[in-house]
Amino acid sequence: MFILKKIYWLVLALLICACSSTIYTNRTQLMLLNEQQEKALGEQSALAVLKESKLSQNTTQTAMVKRVGQKIASIANRPDFNWEFYLIENKAQNAFCLPGGKVFVYTGLMELISNDDELAVVISHEIGHTILRHSAERMSMQTLQQLGGSILEIFVGTQNPEYNNLFNKAYNVSSNVGIMLPFSRHHELEADEVGIILMQKAGYNPQAALSFWQKMSQGNKETSDFFSTHPSDTKRIQEIKRILVK
Repeated sequence: MFILKKIYWLVLALLICACSSTIYTNRTQLMLLNEQQEKALGEQSALAVLKESKLSQNTTQTAMVKRVGQKIASIANRPDFNWEFYLIENKAQNAFCLPGGKVFVYTGLMELISNDDELAVVISHEIGHTILRHSAERMSMQTLQQLGGSILEIFVGTQNPEYNNLFNKAYNVSSNVGIMLPFSRHHELEADEVGIILMQKAGYNPQAALSFWQKMSQGNKETSDFFSTHPSDTKRIQEIKRILVK
């Protein structure tokens, strides 16, 4: 029990020291990585993506990605980021922004894009994730989740070692479904909201967020988001409508 008390006070001190607040939403975050560490990881990941991917030869779409991206980056208030924008040859409908400012858009996603406003929805959403430091927050939460599992293993191991595996499995399932997945879904909705703020500041039409996500939802079978990292299409569109009438 003495060891558990020491771990408890250590975790409590860690949580107090590692808390910060998000910009725009003013939400308290757990951060176990500093921004320099986060950006260094982002730069390493960007090099790996560029090494393993093929850049699109579509000059019109590439110019569009860079034009819209730079316009949004100019109002993101992160002059310390080395902003770069790439169009990757990939049929997936995906895009992402790495810490440090490297933004990647897949050609598959461009098939849904009708104009600069709709592309601004995508890029501002991804930039929103990064300036809100969602990746560092997820890593911090995963570390805390692992620490919680270790504490549980020590406790159960000293009390009822025969139930160790059972408790570990139960903990992993409950912490993922009850904490990690809802946390990830909240990140998506938060990036939607901040993305709309950014694109509007950059001079783009925020109503494009609604038309874009409606197109993204077409053909998708509506299911519960309970076991998903992303909110359902219906919930996402409802939240965007709420944001747009603020």
